Amino acid sequence: MLHAPRFAHRLLRKMTLLAVAAILPLVLVPQASPATVVNGAGATFPYPLYSKWFAEYAKVDTSSSFVYQPVGSGEGVRQLLAGSVDFCGTDFLPTSQQLEGAADNIVRIPTVIGAVAVVYRIPGMGKGLKLPPDLLADIFRGEVAAWDDPRIRKANPKLWLPSRKINVVHRSDGSGTTDIFTDYLSKASQPWRREVGRGMTVDWPAGVGRKGNGEVTVEVKKTEYSIGYVELIYALESNLTYAFIRNRSGRYVEPDLGTIRKAAFASAVATSGQPVSLVNQPGEDSYPIVGLTWLLVYQHQKDHHKGRSLVSFLDWALSKGQALAPFLLYAPLPENLASQARKAVRSIRY
Repeated sequence: MLHAPRFAHRLLRKMTLLAVAAILPLVLVPQASPATVVNGAGATFPYPLYSKWFAEYAKVDTSSSFVYQPVGSGEGVRQLLAGSVDFCGTDFLPTSQQLEGAADNIVRIPTVIGAVAVVYRIPGMGKGLKLPPDLLADIFRGEVAAWDDPRIRKANPKLWLPSRKINVVHRSDGSGTTDIFTDYLSKASQPWRREVGRGMTVDWPAGVGRKGNGEVTVEVKKTEYSIGYVELIYALESNLTYAFIRNRSGRYVEPDLGTIRKAAFASAVATSGQPVSLVNQPGEDSYPIVGLTWLLVYQHQKDHHKGRSLVSFLDWALSKGQALAPFLLYAPLPENLASQARKAVRSIRY
């Protein structure tokens, strides 16, 4: 029969050894940190997907990690040219002049295709608002200033429309989302094209400005009788209602994966380095406000390890990563364009 103090001593010793055994691997073999950190910045338009990509890719390559700041396309390009980041995201393909002489050393890589949704908050009204292109342009010009304007009533005879001022919300930063949206409005409306035009930044005739898709989403959500434009996933994640937009075939379509895919496959896209427009594509079911988003990377990488990590990630994103795009309502690249993009990646030297 065991003596009680001796038994207690043995039990305590055994428990201590078990505890040490459990802790010892953590002490002797600390969890490795990624050896290579690759920094990027830019467009908020693809940020939800890029975040998912970086998280999934970390399971494939544990030796590197990717950090991305969603600061807008214009700021992302600026940081790339300043050498502050290793790559940038942009929904607007800069011209050679905008790249300040660095164009010959920058590889332009399309990643996915997304939609710009026209979001609104009208208390008491749910889904179903229909907007013809010229009317949409005039709302953002401030020419149509009330929700019960006769032109809105004509397009929406079955909807209750309040006699309230339309509160327009737009981007205030250099934005690829703005470039896609104003590209569409320029094609839809001659007055818009003449007075405002297309660009990452424009002289807005009406409304208040906010930075990033996220801030525009928040502003529309908190402001009654408001309207704005954001990438589709931001609208869905915030439960914002979005409009049906009339396309080239005269049909009112809402942005969803199917209508984005229709527009993507109706388009003829080249990676020539010139600005590319996918808005207003043909097809009865094509959503008209869609655009490519890009990653810009220096062709000649100064850091061997970062260059290798970037090329490896981009190869993955343009192959296996494309399968993740539809879950966040982006359309994968058509195969001919994905093939061109992979070829561009192979030109990167490190």
